[in-house]
Amino acid sequence: MKRTLLPLLLLSLTACGNKGIEGAQTFKYAAGDHRSGSLVYNETPPAGGAHNPVWQNCGVYDQALYNEYAVHSLEHGAVWITYRPDLEAAQVTQLKALAEGRTYTLLSPYEGLDKPVVISAWGAQLKVDKADDARLKAFLDKYEQGATAPERGAPCSGGYSGTR
Repeated sequence: MKRTLLPLLLLSLTACGNKGIEGAQTFKYAAGDHRSGSLVYNETPPAGGAHNPVWQNCGVYDQALYNEYAVHSLEHGAVWITYRPDLEAAQVTQLKALAEGRTYTLLSPYEGLDKPVVISAWGAQLKVDKADDARLKAFLDKYEQGATAPERGAPCSGGYSGTR
């Protein structure tokens, strides 16, 4: 009896350790689909798909970014934190602190979000009500340069640095 319980216990502990982030959604996209011009995406903001041949330089922005450049950065392993333009200044400061020191993170306002803060990576997205939600850091830790990025390690600098 003890011999059968030990493998079951190990299996259940392993399953608990592999849980995803509560509320996060995942999507499937083909990589490397470079296109010019304005593109239509299934998610707001996008979490993958066709994108501009040039990537968005990672960093903190006070203006909205073009989806097409930011999505290319996601393909390189970046995480894009977006927030409603009317988000309280204190919450924006918290988001800036979260992004600080990270070389594969984008932060920018984004019109039309259905939640105040949305964090996206290639093929994954989480929507939250507050900037201090602990799941934001968990998502960032998991997906920045994470295994879902098709071109993980490709540059997040030397690309496009403009805004809308």
